[in-house]
Amino acid sequence: MGTAEKRDYNAMELMICLAARYLEDGSTVVVGTGAPCAAAMLAQRTHAPNLMIMFEAGGMGPLLPSMPISVGDSRTFYKGIAAGSMPEIMEACQRGMVDYTFLGGAQIDMYGNINSTCIGDHRRPTVRFPGSGGANDLASLSWKTMMITPQDRRRFTPRLDFVTTPGYLTGPGAREAAGLPPGTGPYKVITQLAVIGFDPETLRMRVESLHPGVTREDVERNTGFELLWAEELVESRPPDPEELVLLREEVDPLRYIIGRA
Repeated sequence: MGTAEKRDYNAMELMICLAARYLEDGSTVVVGTGAPCAAAMLAQRTHAPNLMIMFEAGGMGPLLPSMPISVGDSRTFYKGIAAGSMPEIMEACQRGMVDYTFLGGAQIDMYGNINSTCIGDHRRPTVRFPGSGGANDLASLSWKTMMITPQDRRRFTPRLDFVTTPGYLTGPGAREAAGLPPGTGPYKVITQLAVIGFDPETLRMRVESLHPGVTREDVERNTGFELLWAEELVESRPPDPEELVLLREEVDPLRYIIGRA
């Protein structure tokens, strides 16, 4: 973040709080562990008590008592409506029942395509990552895809070394031409600097808000391609005191996630 006055929250806490606010009461979201799970837990404890949280391993609708350490952790089934399996979660996506999914990756481009497979040539990569898991299915079939990720030029790159997960591919019409459901695709990218959406006409990344103390130059310096900018650029709303108390005392009291920022 930019040089500004001392704040009572860190970058990770801000990103989690911002992400949580996008999850409406009564909506459905597939999350993994880490910051996305923290955002879903926070939303469920604040404005979205009826948020349906789902996990790739089959947990459906749990009331998470504490932060799970994996998508198959027993806590992902706690007081849930069902203990299902991965095929059932993917089937829910195929049926259009999943509003949001959160994903991460090593690289992302201006159209929201994600690489979580490798850096370098696929046949002889310099770095090999875990790969898709369920990320391709989730981003292909859920209505809206979000990311919580650090922002720098290596990660925000003009060209991916490998497309693990489709965003808007090459622009308008490309997802539909590839056979993906109309109306689906990337929604928000939340970084330590800004909240980035996607322009409805070009489907390219468009900065919507800057975090307190962050300048336009900070964002451009940490992005490897040209960004679009909202006409009415606003400042991201900092975490409320209530959000911070819940995040620190109930969601992540051991600071597995928020302590890393």
